[in-house]
Amino acid sequence: MINISNISKSYNGQEVLKVEDLNIPKGQNFGLVGNNGAGKTTLFSLLLDLIKPTTGEITNGDIVVNQSEEWKPYTSAFIDESFLIGYLTPEEYFYFIGDLRGVDQSEVNDLLANFEDFFHDEILNQKKYLRDLSKGNQKKVGIVAALIGNPEVIILDEPFANLDPTTQIRLKKILNELTQQNQTTVLISSHDLMHVTDVCKRIVVLEKGEVVKDIKTTPATLKELEAYFSQ
Repeated sequence: MINISNISKSYNGQEVLKVEDLNIPKGQNFGLVGNNGAGKTTLFSLLLDLIKPTTGEITNGDIVVNQSEEWKPYTSAFIDESFLIGYLTPEEYFYFIGDLRGVDQSEVNDLLANFEDFFHDEILNQKKYLRDLSKGNQKKVGIVAALIGNPEVIILDEPFANLDPTTQIRLKKILNELTQQNQTTVLISSHDLMHVTDVCKRIVVLEKGEVVKDIKTTPATLKELEAYFSQ
């Protein structure tokens, strides 16, 4: 589904990311972990054509992402709060995203009805703007908005941060169902090794912009990652 070939990114002559070859097949829950500055957000930004690569290319469904926008209708993401529109209410934002993806309001409402336990009565019908919500509730809105239109590829940066334990558990169930039932390709970056190993069938470790581990998740993976990062 996604192929990364000889990709690199440099700023002022300093290389911050270099990935020679990385393939993510359709329907895989893919995790990306690493310390701050490892290159996780840079890689996701390249995947979404938010920044341009210095060398190499990334294809999404055989489409080179920085040469065409044809991958966008089946790809969604939530990286951070900058993806939201602060002066809209959650309902207005959901309908706006639905309109962009060709999904009418009734279909959006049907989707939202499935997330009542995820929202905890704190999102809908509260007459609040997105900018006035807590960080955790803003994240909930961004994640659910990324599901509108049944995208084939979903990219989430630190989806578990700022969420309470109950919501984290519910989110893990949602992400697992996406790949198992819909064959959605889900890419997740996170500092939380336990949540990543619970959700992702494959985990890549970045260090100083390079892939240092590419692991198929097993019951021993969490301890392996903990041992690596405790060195």
